[in-house]
Amino acid sequence: MKNELLKIGLRQNAVYIPSPMISDELNALSGTTTVLVANSSKLGFTFSEPLVRALNNSPVSYKTEVLETLKDVLGITKNWTPLVKGWNIPTNETHLDHLITLFANLFKSKKGTTLPCGHLIPMNTFPLERYNGCPFCGTPFEFGKIEQFGQGSKLKVLEFWTDSEMTAFFASLLTSKTALDATQIDSLKVLIKHFSLPVVTIGMKETLMIVIDELIEQDKSDKASQFFTSPTDILRYLWYKKTTLLQLVEPKTILNRIENNHKHVFLPADNSAKSKLVSQSDLKLKYSRKECLMVAIWLNELEVSTETACEMMHPKRGMWVRFIRALRLPEYAKRKGFEKLAALLDAFYNQNYTVWQGRVNHFRLKSDAENTFALLKQRPGLFARSLFSNMLWFGEKEAINAFKEVIDKVPARLVFTLNMYAQNYFEPSFRRSVKPLGGTNKRIPANPILKLYDEDHLKKMKVKIEDLCILAMKKRFAALENTNRTIYIDPQLFNIPVSIGDRSDTVQDLPVALMGTKFPLEGNEVRLFMQWGKDMPAQHLDMDLSCHIAYASHSEFCSFSNLVATGCKHSGDIRSIPNKIGTAEYINLNLNQLKKANAKYVTFTCNAYSVGGLSPNLVVGWMDSKYPMKISETSGVAYDPSCLQHQVRITQTTAKGLVFGVLDVVKSEIIWLEMTFGGQVVQGLDYHGVQAMLSKLSSKLNIGQLLIIKAHAQGLEIMPYDEADEVYDMKWAMNAAAVTQLLVD
Repeated sequence: MKNELLKIGLRQNAVYIPSPMISDELNALSGTTTVLVANSSKLGFTFSEPLVRALNNSPVSYKTEVLETLKDVLGITKNWTPLVKGWNIPTNETHLDHLITLFANLFKSKKGTTLPCGHLIPMNTFPLERYNGCPFCGTPFEFGKIEQFGQGSKLKVLEFWTDSEMTAFFASLLTSKTALDATQIDSLKVLIKHFSLPVVTIGMKETLMIVIDELIEQDKSDKASQFFTSPTDILRYLWYKKTTLLQLVEPKTILNRIENNHKHVFLPADNSAKSKLVSQSDLKLKYSRKECLMVAIWLNELEVSTETACEMMHPKRGMWVRFIRALRLPEYAKRKGFEKLAALLDAFYNQNYTVWQGRVNHFRLKSDAENTFALLKQRPGLFARSLFSNMLWFGEKEAINAFKEVIDKVPARLVFTLNMYAQNYFEPSFRRSVKPLGGTNKRIPANPILKLYDEDHLKKMKVKIEDLCILAMKKRFAALENTNRTIYIDPQLFNIPVSIGDRSDTVQDLPVALMGTKFPLEGNEVRLFMQWGKDMPAQHLDMDLSCHIAYASHSEFCSFSNLVATGCKHSGDIRSIPNKIGTAEYINLNLNQLKKANAKYVTFTCNAYSVGGLSPNLVVGWMDSKYPMKISETSGVAYDPSCLQHQVRITQTTAKGLVFGVLDVVKSEIIWLEMTFGGQVVQGLDYHGVQAMLSKLSSKLNIGQLLIIKAHAQGLEIMPYDEADEVYDMKWAMNAAAVTQLLVD
């Protein structure tokens, strides 16, 4: 238990100490505390004064656990040995070396060196003394330890967390007004197990599913039923239990994703057809009598009318038909007391209901603005999502005037989303970055109706949207009673975007960062790393670390097929993992060389070359230090936890390729983003899609701007830290879920 809660604290830049271990005694620093501080500094961490005092009074066993948790999160016990020793000096291997070796093995040549994997390496091809494994098949044989610690130029300061901070964090996750990312979901699941549920209003349907699941696990399905307000909630929960997906992704989308992930450029290795059949079998629904009765009761007790319930079920009609059969609901509908369920099934099968969206589409196609907007006003959230297209269809004046009547009922996250995306939407030549439900990031063309409007007219539309949204949020802030008169806004908050619309699928086990966060570089080098295969048996499992270098007129790649590129050096391609300890790849980026070559951006990617998606628990990230970072000449290990700037862990295996950062060469800063794409190699990356994603992130409102709006609306004067009544600093911003409370509804 402690270990899980310690990890949650670390994600928030803190160390959690349970209340029974906390003492107010002022004792001299013990030897074990001093050793803990010293060992933690080697890993790149230091402790605040309150934390040092609290740890000093805690048992020795807990201090040990803190250090072991730090080591676990940083992967100290993993294997970080690459294929090449001293890989900063190229081995000068060529495609010809691989071709000669291929023929030597095909024709059973006797001249050369036979390696433990069985491959013969001919003389005068690969310099074997430089390799930790087979250069031909990428199987590692030799493993070294991390040699360098404490090279980092900055120590991360960890704060002190007690039960009160942990329960407050728990409550903030439950009340978050935006969808939780994978890191927050992982933390929430742990907290539900160890703390009682606080009495709060749960902010998002997706969060609600996790709470319901825990109640049902505790055999409290009767308590769970109170949270279901619509058939969609029930369907969402059932699909979450089946697929672990919190969104209602269609089965065909999942199957297509799995099929694409198992395709291979080498046709004999293509496993897509078989994988699709296996997945179809896995998605078949089967429920026990107890589960069937539970769902029948939920549907029977819904307070919504039969027609309304049927209309809610209609968009996922195909899925509902499958679930109704699997849950034997027609059988339960015949029982006494299930009359409402019987009426629901009868209306649903006979389609005795009107679909609201169908009526909207009907009037819209007839260009009947009055009836279209009358219907849209009934559902302000859907009105907000279709506002831009309706402005183009009916004209901005009529659409905006209708929207003004309901804007106060629109969730704040949607109001800000409108303000952020107006800039890109009304550009006729701009291809926007979108992520379809359950799919990878794609670029879509601009709305063709934009071509009917001239440039000045479109600019006026943007301005009207921005003015409308800012005014709406100022009114909401002004309506809140605030007795404070001054406010402090940390300048760093202007670099952190507000978490709206991003559902990250990766887990951040170190202090979290929101997508779009910018990391200024301290030194001249950036070292990318990828580690995978921990706790897995030895097998062929080929993951690739690559980067895409963009110039004004052309591009370049550094990957397994091109180990040396301008300003980039790769540590070698490993295609098989050793038993249980995993393996690693690196890429070193030299900022000065990239600037000299006039490179604009370097995009960091990882791909699954093997059939299937990215390996579970694969870790990618980058290191940075003001001082030169060493590479072991004997083993090639180049990992130093103290230099670690950011890392993420893969949890969803449905992604084939992932962009995990972009280096802006001119500004010497790295933008953290998560963008999935299809393809076994980095060449499958659509760089224009990355640019569209960057444009989307740059248009996002940052926390600093949001606080400026609040200050102006509430008449707060911006003051220095020590003089302000309200303080908003980086410590406060670490909890993204708490920041969402600024999205006033």
